Amino acid sequence: MELIFPLLILVLLVPLFLGSRRQKKALAAAKDLQQSLKIGDNVMTSAGLHAVVAGLQDTTVDLEIAEGVITRWERVVVREVVLDEVLEDEAPEIEAIDDQSVDGAFNDATSADIERFQK
Repeated sequence: MELIFPLLILVLLVPLFLGSRRQKKALAAAKDLQQSLKIGDNVMTSAGLHAVVAGLQDTTVDLEIAEGVITRWERVVVREVVLDEVLEDEAPEIEAIDDQSVDGAFNDATSADIERFQK
């Protein structure tokens, strides 16, 4: 009966200790990644924005999100360096939508449909 209390404390403290070690490793890896950035790297931010590193300062990074469009971000938002695995030839083709098919969809609406949506 005397061993139950120390075992209970041990069972609660071991996962806490292991979780903190895992978190420290993740923070160290993120810091190493942010310090190893180079101009020209393709990166993804924590918000999911894909961009190319255009400039580096002590605590900030300039990201080119489109040709000629450069924004300044804190380095901590860079989550990972993205490798260029998809070549332009292999990129999926996107079918263009012509204006006539969209206009035709609106022309098919009856006056009853229009009245119902205006209410």
